Amino acid sequence: MSGQAPAPRRVFLSMGSNVGDRRRLLAEAVESLGDVVTATSPVYETDPVGGPEQGRFLNIVVELHTASDPRELLAICHRLESAAGRVRQERWGPRTLDVDIIWIDGETVDEPDLEVPHPRMWQRRFVLRPLADLAPDLVPDDVLAHAEGTVDLVGPWAEMDLPAAGDPPG
Repeated sequence: MSGQAPAPRRVFLSMGSNVGDRRRLLAEAVESLGDVVTATSPVYETDPVGGPEQGRFLNIVVELHTASDPRELLAICHRLESAAGRVRQERWGPRTLDVDIIWIDGETVDEPDLEVPHPRMWQRRFVLRPLADLAPDLVPDDVLAHAEGTVDLVGPWAEMDLPAAGDPPG
């Protein structure tokens, strides 16, 4: 008989959108994750960091409780992006949805196409501010103070008046 199934653990995904109906795209992505979602940060509007001239992002961090391994999580992130119509044309270019694994409790990954914790999370205020709302134990104040970029609080996720997934945009 093989060993036990892996125990569920905390995982944090960063999500951002700056093309199309940003709120709806984020809502559909969160809803698609189902009951593994344990918390969603407030929504922040942020200027893009790097890349070409483009519109502002809506950003959130989502906390999951899951036994999925890093490769499974990466596949989930890519499926969410594809479902939102993301086309990868230009690094750091505009996108309907960007989903990154930023943290997996007790796990580090250093592979060519996947690094966990996310290698640039400590530099990006648009990741650290919503992460600190959900897991202040992971974000030291001095790191947040020196992170790049500005963030503007849009509001709590629960008060975003987001359409249910599948509802036509209003």
